[in-house]
Amino acid sequence: MELRHLRYFVAVAEEGSLSVAAQKRLHTAQPSLSRQIHDLELELGVQLFVRGPRGIELTPSGRVFLDHARVALLQVEAAAEAARRAAQPAKSAFSIGFLTGYEMDWLPAVMNILRGKLPSTEITIRSEDSPDLAAALTRGKLDLAFMRPEKSTAGLQFKLLRHDPILAMMPRDHPLAARSAVRPKDLMGQSYIGVSSARAPTLRAAIDDFFKRHGLAIEPAHQAENLAMAVSLIASTGGISLLPLYALNLIPKTIVSRPIQGAPPMVDLVIGYNENNRSPLLQFVLSRVDEIKFQALGNEGR
Repeated sequence: MELRHLRYFVAVAEEGSLSVAAQKRLHTAQPSLSRQIHDLELELGVQLFVRGPRGIELTPSGRVFLDHARVALLQVEAAAEAARRAAQPAKSAFSIGFLTGYEMDWLPAVMNILRGKLPSTEITIRSEDSPDLAAALTRGKLDLAFMRPEKSTAGLQFKLLRHDPILAMMPRDHPLAARSAVRPKDLMGQSYIGVSSARAPTLRAAIDDFFKRHGLAIEPAHQAENLAMAVSLIASTGGISLLPLYALNLIPKTIVSRPIQGAPPMVDLVIGYNENNRSPLLQFVLSRVDEIKFQALGNEGR
């Protein structure tokens, strides 16, 4: 797989048209672009696009791949900039981690805050599960992480960014999709897709506590190791899962979300850092947390 495949794929996905992407974004011939997309689908072993009433549309696999392709291109740009800076006099370094999927909302805001520091700082980006981010902070491999409050990890401090409600997500044709909200008792008897206690312990604990409060004895029919796998299992099995608000950025049109009636389970998004890290740049970013929140969330107040 080459970078051009990712660039071509993202252009087609964002334009919703092979011809528009070829002419306006990529300045290439449409037949050539079609071959590149076909080659990418062959290499991945999945279909990324289908033709719909409004033009070319992403499949569930394509929707999941799009988010990762965007992040990969962002990371390549960051790597290229780091390489250029490495040829210059020695500079400071700063590493930022993201719970996979949050880059879309928060990375632009952080980079805007750091823009004035970029000429003298090498910025690196990592995308991982929250427990891995906590371990990297502890080992000094990361300076800052957008993550869950992994409070079992000693030596870490957290600044709250927002409380994310957990939503019920299901196929568009699921019987519960006809409701404006899902009652806790509606989850009984459903084919439930759970989340991993190892890869997402904070989310799993919030869901388990919610089930306990409502007296729900629910055993998962399937277990997802990550968000992409959860989305894929919802689409392929017709099951229902409980996922945080940010998952709306990643679900295809064939999957819908419904709020949980009453007091829904919540999970926190925080900025985590090692309390022993004395980096001046870390202190600078921590002092601008309110500005980062405003840029990422606007006036939504979430």
